Amino acid sequence: MSIVQHRSIKSIVKGIWTHSLSILTMFTFPYQVTVACHRLRGVKIGKKSHVARGVILDDRNPELIEIGKGVAITSGVMILCHQRDLSNYRPGMYAMHCPFKEGRVVIKDGAHIGIGAIIMPGVTIGEGAIIGAGSVVTHDIPPYCVAVGSPAKVIRTFTNSDNEIHKT
Repeated sequence: MSIVQHRSIKSIVKGIWTHSLSILTMFTFPYQVTVACHRLRGVKIGKKSHVARGVILDDRNPELIEIGKGVAITSGVMILCHQRDLSNYRPGMYAMHCPFKEGRVVIKDGAHIGIGAIIMPGVTIGEGAIIGAGSVVTHDIPPYCVAVGSPAKVIRTFTNSDNEIHKT
């Protein structure tokens, strides 16, 4: 089985453009320049959002990433919009022969993504949610909570009704 993919010239040029800008973001300063470079790649980023240097936003499908207003994404975070579809994977196959499946990643207004977190395809992170450092987010996270671990699990939720913190 061959792993060669035939791509159009347009697809190749787009890939070179997005990857070049991705590399450039590792060296940009201040963060507003980093955000501008990611926007040029096709990432939707709201006003007053902070994307640190060293953040890796999917090179294959940056247009599938949507970051709300006032979001903080710290260094070392990786946001993926594609992964191998292993539903037909069997012994004797090579994993790289499996096709990709893609999914949109949405990070709602006011969320905070901790250092080194990994956000997997198809995930929505709710408004005001906090993702702990090093967490792997594999499913949707509700608004105004703290989620940590691998896979990330909600450990606290915040409410306006009585300013209480609810531990789960």
